[in-house]
Order: sequence, then structure tokens, then C-alpha cells
Amino acid sequence: MIPTRLRALFVSVLSLSTCGAMATPTLDASIRERAETLVRNGQHASLVIAVIDSKDSAVYGFGRARDNDSYQPDADTIYELGFVSKTFTALLLADAVVTGKVRLEQPVSELLPGYTIPEFGDKKITLRSLATHFSGLPVLPDNLHSANPLDPFTDYDEAQLRTFLAGYALTRKPGKEFKFSMLGYGLLGTALGTQAKMSYEDLLRARITGPLDMPSTTTIPSPEMRERMAHGHLDNGVPVPIWDFRALEGAGAVLSSGRDMIRYLHSYMQPAGEAQKLALRPQQVLGGEGHDPRARTLGLAWTFERVNGQNYAWHNGMSGGYTSFVGFSLDGKRGVVVMSGTSREVQSLGQAVLWQGQLPPLPLPAPLPREIAIAPADLVQYAGQYALGASVILNVRQGPNGLLAGILESGTTEPGEALMFASAQDTFFSRMTGGHLVFQRDAEGSIIGLVLHQHGIAKFARRQF
Repeated sequence: MIPTRLRALFVSVLSLSTCGAMATPTLDASIRERAETLVRNGQHASLVIAVIDSKDSAVYGFGRARDNDSYQPDADTIYELGFVSKTFTALLLADAVVTGKVRLEQPVSELLPGYTIPEFGDKKITLRSLATHFSGLPVLPDNLHSANPLDPFTDYDEAQLRTFLAGYALTRKPGKEFKFSMLGYGLLGTALGTQAKMSYEDLLRARITGPLDMPSTTTIPSPEMRERMAHGHLDNGVPVPIWDFRALEGAGAVLSSGRDMIRYLHSYMQPAGEAQKLALRPQQVLGGEGHDPRARTLGLAWTFERVNGQNYAWHNGMSGGYTSFVGFSLDGKRGVVVMSGTSREVQSLGQAVLWQGQLPPLPLPAPLPREIAIAPADLVQYAGQYALGASVILNVRQGPNGLLAGILESGTTEPGEALMFASAQDTFFSRMTGGHLVFQRDAEGSIIGLVLHQHGIAKFARRQF
């Protein structure tokens, strides 16, 4: 952890009561203590916890929002929401359905006539299957790669999206099996914008953030908004920029503040609008091997759980330098938003706030990787080229100071590289990107590939030589 992250604690509280009586919701002492510990120990650079109790609300800030000054996070501090953005894309879909512009069972190909959308036999990908992760599409397109590992989507444009979809063959029938897909939500956002003849940002403003008076919620922050943004960090404390999602913005591009997110949750809670009601309607039941046993039902983006007799809706999110959690009780009485300036999970913290201490004690955060020494002669075995996709090669070589890894760029001989540090035999991590590599061996002990773990995604790459 870098020294600037080990700093004194700052806490701010802002009441946002929406009624005459100022009945400020309070945080349970154990939650406050955990939040204070997380920022004091440098596990999170900053945290904002917004609590809704019926019509009353409050925002609690912990830590420092920026590395270079004492700016305390508050109700107007802006964070990247990451995959919580999918709830906005799903609400745009629900809004288009209730206003008669689209149908849930409508094939996405009808909204994107310039695209070649993969099919499985005569089964087409529908808007509903995209919004519930039952489309059959992969997590990410295999032609996605960026020269900047800290901003992995910034080079991925609409032309590349079209190329991938035109050449991709579905391996399962749409609607048959749950498979989380950032690609699917990116495609859904593109389809809805195309149908409305607007950019995703303009559609978001016209149908959600404008009507709900959410001026600090956007995909394109103004200079003034950037002044209010919390700095983002990898889980090892390295500062990183916000992500530019470009063609996949429907999956994770939304930025917002505690104040705006309270208004957003209120639109579902007190009382829900017609589009919100549709977004909260159960669409798929999850179950079977490989699924989270606590996640039983999916709406449009939202996960529904029943805890101690109470029904809840929630969603979490993570990007390169931020994490978030939003949730509320379906009776409209309790809601929570947690946003962090570090890419470490906050779901357990958010659920404990939402369920008011009904969960077991929160687990301690996982320790940061510790470097172990590996002799230079032993690093030679890992050198090689590993195929992450049809045209994406991860080059691993031995450098003067240790193992180096980077994506090979077309037309160049030297890749942009990150120094990798060993944390265990066959396991290396990067202090720059936050990713780590786990090398895979066959029965004879030869290295045949590696698994790249980055931004919550694991991807196997077979060794080419």
C-alpha cells in the first residue's frame, strides 16, 4: 500500500430528508466501525454510504476522496458505478417497453439492422435475454484489447463490435442458460440508443436523469463534475482513471453521486413508476450448479432475495478503480447505496446496512498479495506467447528486473509491459494493473497456458510457444 493511502480518517454526514421532520437515518455502530477501519487501514481510499429510511435519507462519507488534498466525500462526490450501470440500461429498456417502442421478446436484430446478430438455429437473441444474461453471448468479445490495460475498453468501437458479432457462433440457445455478459448489456445499450435515434448519454438524460433531477449522473463528466470526482484506485492502491466504455457503455459507463442515487432508488421505492415496476418484475429463476445459492430470481438487471421474511432487490458493480452496491427492500422502507474509490468489494458492507445487522459479522478484507523471491533461472520457463483471443497475444518474457507481461501491438516489436511479481509458485501479480497471472501445467509439469485474472474476469490463454 502506498504511504499516501495510510492517512487520518475523515467522516462527513449530510442529511437529505425529503419530508418536514429531519429524522436522519443512522448507521449501525458495527457498520460505522467497519467503514472507519477500511479507510484507516487503506483497504478503501474513500467510501460513501447513503441510507434511505422510508422518506428520510442521509449520506455518510469516510476517508478522502482525492489523493492530493483533504476533500471529504459527501453527498455530491461523484463515483464510477461500474456494473450498477446495467440497472440504468435495464430501466431504459423497461421505459421503452411501457411506452410501446419495443417489446421484451423482440429480437435485438430488429433494432440494429446494420448488424449481423448471431442466432442458434431459429432462436434469436431477444431484448429480454440480453437484460437477464440469458442471451448466450460471452462475457466479453474476444477482439477486445487495449494498449492501455488501465482503461481496457477505450479502444473498442462500434465497428469492432459489429465485426465480433458477425463472426461469433452461439454455443447455446438464447434463453436456455444464465451466463453473465458485459457484452450483452453493452449491445442492449447500443440497441436502445439506435432505436431512439440518440446517443446512450442523451437517452439517459432524456428518460432517467432529467425527469428524476439527477444532475450529477452521466457517462460524460463535465470539468465541474471531474472536480467533484473521487479518485479511483486498484486494490493495491495505485491510482487509475475512470473507464471509457465507448461501444459497451450500456454495461458500465454511468457515474453518479450519493444524492442522485438516493433519488434513483426512490423512483423504485416510493412509489415505483411503471417502468420501474416492469424492471422489478421477476423474469428468470436462477438455480443449479455454478450459481450463487443466495441469488434466486432475476428481474431486468436486479437480483431478488428474501432474507428473514423480507424481499430485497440489489445490484453490485466494479470497474478498474471503483466498486458500488445498491439495494432496497421491496416494501419501499429501506434502501442503501455504497460507493468506493477502490476496486475492492463492498457488497457485504451494503447488505449489512440494508439488512440492518441481520447478517453474520462481515469477513475481514483479504490481505494484499505479498511478493516472494523466485530465482532468475526459474523465470525462463514462463516466457512465451499466450493467445487471449483470435488476434490478441499476451507476451511474457524475462526482463532485467523480473517477469514482464504485455499485449503485443500490431506493427510493433516492443509491447507495453507490466512488471509481474510472484506471490506463489506459478502465480504472479501486477502492482500497476491489479491483474494477476496463474500459469497452468499439464500432467508432465510443462506450462501449457495461463489464466489472466483482471477486473473480476478470468480468461484462459493457451501457450503458443
